[in-house]
Amino acid sequence: MPWPPLILYSKPGCHLCESLVEKLRQIPEIRDLEVRDITSNPSWWEQYQLEVPVLTLAGDPERPLPRPSPRLTVSQLRAWLEKQLR
Repeated sequence: MPWPPLILYSKPGCHLCESLVEKLRQIPEIRDLEVRDITSNPSWWEQYQLEVPVLTLAGDPERPLPRPSPRLTVSQLRAWLEKQLR
């Protein structure tokens, strides 16, 4: 069963962001992942410039998720996300 849509706030040159996107794209339950470049929107920049990567559940309002450890493997990230989505 697919998971709800996710949004990842990122910026160019963010290696943690790139690594997280790569791992998220390997999780089959994630069918809708939107990557937003915070440099393209002043309000995103103001809110997230020191925080990226920021992962949220899409919706109104968006629900921010805790930051996963960059050391998680894809399978560990999948299990972590499954807990967050309960």
